Amino acid sequence: MKVESEGQLAEAIRAASGPLDIVGGGTRPVGCGVGEVLEVGISGISLYEPGALTLVVGAGTPLAEIEAAIAAEGQRLPFEPARWGALLGVSGESTIGGVVAANVSGPRRVQAGACRDSLIGVRYVDGAGTVVKNGGRVMKNVTGYDLVKLMAGSWGTLGVLSEVAFKLLPAAPAQASVVMDIPAGEAVAALSRALGSPYDVSGAGWLPGIGAVVRVEGLAESVAYRAERLAALLAPYGARIERDGSAAIWADLAEVRPFHGRSGDLWRFSIKPSDAPGVIARLGGEVVLDWGGGLIWALVPEGTDVRAKAAPYSGHAICLRGQAAAFEPEAAPVAALSRGLRARFDPRGILNSGRMG
Repeated sequence: MKVESEGQLAEAIRAASGPLDIVGGGTRPVGCGVGEVLEVGISGISLYEPGALTLVVGAGTPLAEIEAAIAAEGQRLPFEPARWGALLGVSGESTIGGVVAANVSGPRRVQAGACRDSLIGVRYVDGAGTVVKNGGRVMKNVTGYDLVKLMAGSWGTLGVLSEVAFKLLPAAPAQASVVMDIPAGEAVAALSRALGSPYDVSGAGWLPGIGAVVRVEGLAESVAYRAERLAALLAPYGARIERDGSAAIWADLAEVRPFHGRSGDLWRFSIKPSDAPGVIARLGGEVVLDWGGGLIWALVPEGTDVRAKAAPYSGHAICLRGQAAAFEPEAAPVAALSRGLRARFDPRGILNSGRMG
């Protein structure tokens, strides 16, 4: 079943007699979806004010459509959302509602924050079929309980998004990368040095075949100066400056292209960067690093007990492809809070009930 308006969405949820498997573009099939598929096709830009750097859009709007519209005005979504379809081996077109539901945040998170930090308002339908509005359409109107951030990363288990509002940023006219040909296990020290510098780093990761990479963005003269200073700071790691191929490096990192079309189980660790070298060593498999080592993508043989193998670590691991439980088991106090929230937002337990376990 596909709904194309908020009214249809509310009616479909009120009329549901069993679980609903909520999907947008179908490009993030994480966890076990159960029940009747409810596709959210509420699409279109309802408000865009370039002068105020604000955007309001239907949750089913394709990400590509949004990026094209704001790029025409020299603007961008601050958190650099990535597409996972090719990584997970599925077709479809990523929608902005799916991005918010999974709190998808790309390499620029180290500078601009996560998806939830750019959200200023949401409209959604809860498990009772009630339309709920929270936040605002412009920055000065953002008041009340911050359900906006609660909805980001809830994977459709608390409510089904119908509309989202964002603050935007101007696009950077220039960028450059500092590249270091060092192993993944040694990269975190170099990336931490860069992130601790005064040079306003907007990306810090590691890719197989390339090595550790650090990005600076902004006006051309500023980028040139900061790249030179970073290269000097990171000289002990063999740093060199890459300008012409910089954008391609970050597109590859955001979408984890080294793992496209590869077999095996795919995992995503969100941890303290200081834990990353130990986790990498214990996993012993192929990795891609982002967020200065705070995000580890791992490709391992099928059936590997990755959480046990990588322990100890502070954070959580999600199985994006494989037979393991998708989401990290919650500690008892956190699990109790989660159950309480779901009981309040979705008293019948019908919204993506199998998605997060």
